[in-house]
Amino acid sequence: MTIPIYQIDAFASKLFEGNPAAVCPLPRWLPDDLLQAIAAENNLSETAYFVPRSDGYHIRWFTPASEVDLCGHATLASAFVIFHFLQELSSTIQFESRSGQLTVTRDGDWLVMNFPAQPPTPCDQPQALAQGLGQTPGACLQSEDYIAVFDSETDIKALQPDFEALKRLDRRGVIVTAPSAQYDFVARFFAPKLAVPEDPVTGSAYTQLAPYWAERLGPKRFHVRQLSARGGELMCEVVNERVFIYGKAVPYLQGRIDIPD
Repeated sequence: MTIPIYQIDAFASKLFEGNPAAVCPLPRWLPDDLLQAIAAENNLSETAYFVPRSDGYHIRWFTPASEVDLCGHATLASAFVIFHFLQELSSTIQFESRSGQLTVTRDGDWLVMNFPAQPPTPCDQPQALAQGLGQTPGACLQSEDYIAVFDSETDIKALQPDFEALKRLDRRGVIVTAPSAQYDFVARFFAPKLAVPEDPVTGSAYTQLAPYWAERLGPKRFHVRQLSARGGELMCEVVNERVFIYGKAVPYLQGRIDIPD
């Protein structure tokens, strides 16, 4: 069995920045244990698989450790592969997923993802959160992840998390965020429970961050930077109960996976 594989730098305008994702188009679904083994072998934060449907594609995402319900950068990377390598002629791609229907539309050099909003709500700060971050945030919220809000971009850059402590939290991961002088806000994302200590750029995090910052700053299209070592930029805005996430992508490699029969 031969499976095509692409590696795409998502939320990037040049190589070696943004978040690398593996993308494997499939004619049909393979056993879950094989999909998970390939994702572990790739050892990237996400490997995306998609299968054609009559009205688009069915997409799934795997970290090296487990399948997840929603992933932004690997969806962006999958759309890039479909548009640029599989020669999709339409300007919009429909994906069916564990998080419902997702669409990606071409807008010049940008790819625009239409995702469900996940507005966070204030919550008590878990003890493991401050211990894991090494600092006490000014506010704590929760949705799919915990969101720790700090006063400044400097606070975000200075964080040196204790990942073992963060593994004890009962959410997928931890988003840290703060206002910025150059951008509307900045963020970082930690998910050690999923074998992703720090994710370079996390599209799904903005389904939670965009509603928070829209309530705090007023609705607008936000220009954002994720402050990982690789770094990456995107735009996001809340439209009704959806979040539009704008990103670019760059291809890194194209190859094949040979699986013995």
